[in-house]
Amino acid sequence: MNRMKWNDSWILADSTANPLMALVGGGQTSGTRVTLPHDAMIYEAKTKATRNAHQTGFYPGNVYSYSKKFMVPREWEDKTVTIEFEGVYMNARVYINEDYAGGHPHGYTNFYVCADDFLKYGEENEIKVIANNSAELNSRWYSGSGIYRNVNIMVGDYLHIKADGVRITTPEIDASAASIVVDATIENQGKHRRAVEVHTQILDGEGRVVAADQYPVTFFGGKTATSHQRILLEAPKLWDCENPYLYTCQVRLVEQGEVIDEETSTFGIRKLTLDAKNGLRINGKEVKLRGACIHHDNGIIGACTLERAEERRCQQLKAAGFNSIRSAHHPMSRAMIEACDREGMLVLDELSDVWTRSKNHNDYAQSFPDYWEYDIEQLVAKDFNHPSVIMYITGNEIQEAGTPKGAEMNRLIADKIRSLDSTRYITNAFNGMLAVMDRMGEILSGITGKSPEELFAAQAAGGEASDAGSDILNGMMGMLMGPMADAMATSPVMNRAIDEFLASMDVAGYNYLTGRHAIDHELNPNRVVLGTETFPADIVRLWKLVKENSHVIGDMTWTGYDYLGEAGIGIFYYDGRMGFSANWPSSVAYIGDIDIIGYRRPISYYRQIVFGLRKDPYISVDRVNRYGEKPSATPWMWKDDIASWTWKGYEGKPAIVNVYADAEEVELFLNGESLGRKPAGEDHNYMAVYETVYQPGELVAVSYQDEKQTGSCKLVSASDQVELSVNADRDEIKADGADLSYVLVSLVDESGNQNLQACKKVSVSVEGAGTLLGFGSANPETESGYQELTWDTYDGYVLAVIRSGKKAGEIKATFTAEGCEPKVVTIKSVK
Repeated sequence: MNRMKWNDSWILADSTANPLMALVGGGQTSGTRVTLPHDAMIYEAKTKATRNAHQTGFYPGNVYSYSKKFMVPREWEDKTVTIEFEGVYMNARVYINEDYAGGHPHGYTNFYVCADDFLKYGEENEIKVIANNSAELNSRWYSGSGIYRNVNIMVGDYLHIKADGVRITTPEIDASAASIVVDATIENQGKHRRAVEVHTQILDGEGRVVAADQYPVTFFGGKTATSHQRILLEAPKLWDCENPYLYTCQVRLVEQGEVIDEETSTFGIRKLTLDAKNGLRINGKEVKLRGACIHHDNGIIGACTLERAEERRCQQLKAAGFNSIRSAHHPMSRAMIEACDREGMLVLDELSDVWTRSKNHNDYAQSFPDYWEYDIEQLVAKDFNHPSVIMYITGNEIQEAGTPKGAEMNRLIADKIRSLDSTRYITNAFNGMLAVMDRMGEILSGITGKSPEELFAAQAAGGEASDAGSDILNGMMGMLMGPMADAMATSPVMNRAIDEFLASMDVAGYNYLTGRHAIDHELNPNRVVLGTETFPADIVRLWKLVKENSHVIGDMTWTGYDYLGEAGIGIFYYDGRMGFSANWPSSVAYIGDIDIIGYRRPISYYRQIVFGLRKDPYISVDRVNRYGEKPSATPWMWKDDIASWTWKGYEGKPAIVNVYADAEEVELFLNGESLGRKPAGEDHNYMAVYETVYQPGELVAVSYQDEKQTGSCKLVSASDQVELSVNADRDEIKADGADLSYVLVSLVDESGNQNLQACKKVSVSVEGAGTLLGFGSANPETESGYQELTWDTYDGYVLAVIRSGKKAGEIKATFTAEGCEPKVVTIKSVK
């Protein structure tokens, strides 16, 4: 059965109303009409009072009740009706005409509700969905709330193709031909047997039929069966990261010449191989994973999962040099996976952040033991036909990983996945420190030669008393990075924990165990290694290990895109506060290569240079206004630098300029005067650092290889007089109620030079055939909400997200700021 979006005309009950009253005859007193997907949490006022604190960016949870009235025609009496919820956070309960119809506790697993037993035909019906996110401390990051992904309805014949029932594999592939195997699960909910024909067509990217097959089959009443077809496709076009070619498969059930059901799926033809000698290969070519871990939120619109939002994020990550993303730490949305298929982005899809041991008081560990098999079934069914998905991750930093029962659970999960999908690889994001925490004394004793008692006594006697939380945090940091971390990573105790737990994995996934990446081949020559989560600042060392070791197939940095929640993990606090703490009003992690409005930070260009994907040098400047100050530090930080040479009021003050380049040498010029040549390239961490004084004007970096110029980069000081510059990423969008235009507002001088130092209060108004979905900046510390109509620019920028309505027409967005001419952008919304 093909999906039809069912996102219109929902009512969200006022938060002050009791969502249960409508189920006991009390009625729904008031509410707001919303179009799904809808993240209810982003509309909550941030508060110091929430127990979630910095974990969700000070956004509280609540109980949310959605309802929708709909007519059910008489013709549906001879049909089956299924409703899919792609994502409801969390503890979803679905009621149809006041009767409980289904639900699921996990906020990231899609689930289905069969409506047949509850519908009133020829009448108006009502569906209600309750999302209960009121038990705070259930997520370590910003989760969002409510029905934040699509709702779909499927209406089909009693004899129909099961939802997600078409599975396509390509077991034989060469240049001349490929075998396309199409297995379709067919359900006959009726009493009688029915003779039909299964018609299957393969269409190319231009919509032409390039292969087909059909055969007769009888389906008996009350039974489920699988049709199996092996179809020859000549001269196949293969899918890979550079050429993500997609085919379409149409499966139809035809009875007496009439199509009674059909299912359409896109797929790609590609061959995966993996071994410790040749690494990961796609279609015979080695691929190193230039990876980014990402959470699921879309910045200033929260967890609202619209296709264009996911597509934009995927495109930006690809443009920044990444070729793979890890969904951390939950199943990825359909919209993102479909975008990855189109863009040629590889996907590692993850099952869960917890199994049986909680990381938060009310997290999914309460339900995982009862639902893990269902969650796997839904994960695999969602991913199966998507060529971008190459690997499943069984869990993230599982605390029980170092125990025999943890190893058994990992085997059970892996066995379950393989029983459903043997075409992809499996890993686990293993955090060694968490797995062996109870044996840390033994490990440290082995490294230092001192007994646990001596270590404890030395710790108790050392230094002046200070804040206990800071001591704990600093201690953990010391264990996560540097020589101590490497020694821990290769200790015999760690070896024992890893060997049993990862024995059932195709790939050893290591979180912050860089010291193991190379040596693992000596300990286990059959093992393939992936850095499933690593520190951004360690990219030079990490990528060198990837390049020099065939068994190390890639690196996944934490993180590729900034996100809400885990607030302060990367914020540079200069006032004595520590990162990764409850620092009101911090709401953003502030560590992505790309910030929450889509701006590429300097580390993004640096990483691209390390990957070998950028030949021009890149200039960044440590914030001149912070020269000499020492901020708090966490291992996830890089530098507090921006690509700006505009620092009014700091003329003649010291300034540190970073030039990133893969060339042998770089030369820096300030207003035409050379500040000297310095070595760069891999031997010097792709970086040359200059200390100079700030003078307004032009800063130019030139790179040289073998005494020949290979590239250049320039920063120009902007004048004080700025105006608004407004740029919409798309000036025409679909009038489908879900399409988006991202409008970036910056401050520029009369010559068009961007001024990142200037700050203006920018206001927005939107009228016409669309609405304002979100508005804000990348400022990690603000009490402002993303529905407010006035925001201060941050580092020169602010972003508005415009959502289309269902009617065609023009959308006008007007931006104003004191001392600036208003700017208007017009967006066409078309059918």
